[in-house]
Amino acid sequence: MVEAINLKSGMIFEKGDKLIRVLETNHHKPGKGNTVMQMKLQDIRSNSIVQTTMRPTEKVDLAIVDKKQAQFLYKQGEVFYFMDLDTYDQYELSAEQIANEVKYLIPELKVQLDFCNEELIGVELPTTVTLRVTETSPNIKGAAAASGGKPATLETGLVVTVPDFIQEGDTLVINTTNGTYKQRA
Repeated sequence: MVEAINLKSGMIFEKGDKLIRVLETNHHKPGKGNTVMQMKLQDIRSNSIVQTTMRPTEKVDLAIVDKKQAQFLYKQGEVFYFMDLDTYDQYELSAEQIANEVKYLIPELKVQLDFCNEELIGVELPTTVTLRVTETSPNIKGAAAASGGKPATLETGLVVTVPDFIQEGDTLVINTTNGTYKQRA
């Protein structure tokens, strides 16, 4: 049992027969009244997202999540295939189940598969991935070094803001937690 005030983004808890993933938490103290935890939660099985509030002392049962090292193999239609690196078993997840992770998946990327009671419930990405730029506007000579940057489309379809010197074909390191450019690879 964990109190709501100790829940962090990414944690998974059980509520009835549902598995709930915490997407965001915010400790809110209104001018009058009691402190509450404002949360954005996702039902893992139905993918529905709900905004809710909980008392900080309210307790929830954390789910026991087993992790397995795996590798992303390929995408066929709207299904993504992964292989367990120890047993070579293959697993599949729909694009709907991993909607937030899809934009970072490239073949042979090493990930962790999350299981709860033998049920595959999700994928954990590494903190950074290396992706190639497929489209961006050309470099402008004399552009200010302190400009806000320009959009670049990466090989997975992800669009990020990059510095003006980045060109098509460059390989970039992208932060998977917030989808931002870190550096050139």
